[in-house]
Amino acid sequence: MRAQRSELSDQVTSAMGRREDLAEQLTTASAAERPGLEARIRQLDERILGIEQEIARTGQLIALAPGELLSGSTQPSNFGDFTNMRPDMTAISIVFTIFVLTPIAIAAARLLWKRASFQPTPIADRDGTDRLKRLESAVDTIAIEVERISEGQRFVTRLLSDREKQRIEAPRD
Repeated sequence: MRAQRSELSDQVTSAMGRREDLAEQLTTASAAERPGLEARIRQLDERILGIEQEIARTGQLIALAPGELLSGSTQPSNFGDFTNMRPDMTAISIVFTIFVLTPIAIAAARLLWKRASFQPTPIADRDGTDRLKRLESAVDTIAIEVERISEGQRFVTRLLSDREKQRIEAPRD
C-alpha cells in the first residue's frame, strides 16, 4: 500500500507540472488556442482531484492495517521446514514416492543394466567380410590374367626378335 501511495504521489506531482506548463501556455496563447488549453487544464484538475482522493483512501487503509504489516519486517520462509507439515501431506508424499517414483527408478535401472550387458552382433561386419573375400578372389583372378597377357607379349616379342635375327643371318641370294 505504501508503494501504491508513493506512485499516486508521483502521478499528482507529474499532473501538477503539466498543469503549470499549460497555464503558462495559456497566458501567451491566441484566442483560437485558449478554449483547447482551458479544456485540457480542466481535465488535469479533475485527474488531480481523483488521484488525491485515491491517496486519501490509501492513507485510510494504511491507518487501519495491523501494526505487524506496517513494520516492514518480513517473516522467514518456512520452505524446507518439514516440522509444520500436515500429516495428510506426509502420507501423500510417501504414497507418491512408493507407487510412482520407485517403479520409475527401478525401470530406469533395469534399462541401464540391460544396455550395459548387451553385446550386439555386428551384422554389417559379416557382409563386409564376404565382400572382402569376393574382392580378394577377383583381384587374384585379374593378376593371373595380367600375367598370362605379359607372358604372351614376351613370347610374341621373342618370336619377332628371332625372325629378325634369322633374316639378318640368312644368306642373301
